[in-house]
Amino acid sequence: MNSVRKPPNQRTIVLLGIGHTNAHVLKQWVDYPIDRCDLVCISPFPIATYSGMLPGTLGEQFTEEEMQIDLRVMADRAGATLIVAKTTSIDLDSNQICFSDHVPVPFDVLSIGIGSMPAGWNEHESSLIVPTKPMQTFLRRLSERIDCASDPKVINKRVAIVGGGVASVEILLCLHEHLRKQGRLDQVQLHLFSRSPSVGGELNARSQETILRLLAERNIETHFKSTVTQVSDESLTTNNGKTIPFEAVVWATGAAPPIILHQTRLDTDDRGFIATSDTLQSLSHQHVFAVGDAGTVIRSPAPKAGVTAVRQSPILWHNLRAFIENAPMKKFHSRKTFLKILNTGDGKGLLDYGWFSFHAKWCWTLKTWIDRRFIRQFPSP
Repeated sequence: MNSVRKPPNQRTIVLLGIGHTNAHVLKQWVDYPIDRCDLVCISPFPIATYSGMLPGTLGEQFTEEEMQIDLRVMADRAGATLIVAKTTSIDLDSNQICFSDHVPVPFDVLSIGIGSMPAGWNEHESSLIVPTKPMQTFLRRLSERIDCASDPKVINKRVAIVGGGVASVEILLCLHEHLRKQGRLDQVQLHLFSRSPSVGGELNARSQETILRLLAERNIETHFKSTVTQVSDESLTTNNGKTIPFEAVVWATGAAPPIILHQTRLDTDDRGFIATSDTLQSLSHQHVFAVGDAGTVIRSPAPKAGVTAVRQSPILWHNLRAFIENAPMKKFHSRKTFLKILNTGDGKGLLDYGWFSFHAKWCWTLKTWIDRRFIRQFPSP
C-alpha cells in the first residue's frame, strides 16, 4: 500500500492510542495547534474509555456514555485526522504506522499511548476468559460471557476474578453490586484468585484489612497464594492442584505490554515496556515518546496506573511542542506516594494515602467529583 502523502515543509505528529495522556494533547490542539504540523490520531475504537469510571459503570453508578470520550468530535474540533483501525506494526526504518486495512501513515514525531494488557491472559486458550482490556468492550464481553455463553441449565454460576491488585478489587466489588441490583446474588458465586497472601498489595495494611472485611461481608470466596496455571473451557486450575468449574473468568492481573511493543526496535525495560528518559522520549529513538502504561521512565519508574498517565499529560504536551521547536523540555517526576480512592460498589469509597485509610461515603463523593471533573474536559458520545 502507498502511504499517506503530506505537503512539503509540513510535519506530522501521530498519537498512537488515545489514552489519558494522548487525549490531553488532542484537547490542547483545539486552541493551541503547533505551527506547520498535522496531527493524526490512531485508535482501534472511535471512543476512549476513562478507566476511573469503568468499575462504577459496571456497578450501574454511571451510564456507559458518562465514561466515554468521543474521539471523532475531538478530532474534528482540533482539525486532526482520526484513523479508526488496528495497528499491525510500527516501522522505524521508514517512520510509518502500518495496518492491515489502511494505507501506512508516516510520522515525524510519534507518541505511543496504547496502554497495557492484563498479564498472562493470552497464555490460556479458553472461551471462559474475559480480559478487562480493551475497556471499550469489557462490559459487553463480560455480560455476554455470564448471561449467554454458559449452559442455561446451570442455576448457580461461578465467576472468577483473577488478580489481587486494586483494579481487580474494584471490578469484583462493583460486579457484586451489579448482581445485587439485578437480584442475582443468589444465582452467581464470586471468587477471587490472588497469587499474593493478601489483596491490594499497593495499599497500606489498614486498607487491606478493610478490603478483606468487605469481601467476607459479601460472601466472596477468596483464594490467596493461588496462581492460576490453567484455564479450560469449563474450569480453572491453580498451582495447589485445585480445579474448579466456572462460567466466566475475569482476567484483571497487573500490566503487561501489548504484543505490538515486542515487534519494534525500541529499547524496553525488563518487562517489555518502552524505556524512556524523564522527558518521556524513547531512549533509543528520540522522536518517539511513550506515555501511560506503554512507557517506563527508567530513572524513576512510576506505577502503571491512570494517575500516572494523567500526571504525564502536561509534560507530553509541552515536550511535543519543544521537540518541534527545538526548545528546552520538561522532566516528569514520578511520585512514590499518591492518593488512591477505590470504588467499593456500595456508595462508599476506600481512600488510601500513605498510612491514612478511610472508608466512607465522603470518599466516594470525592472520587466522583475528581472523575467527573476529568471527563468533563472531553466530549461524550
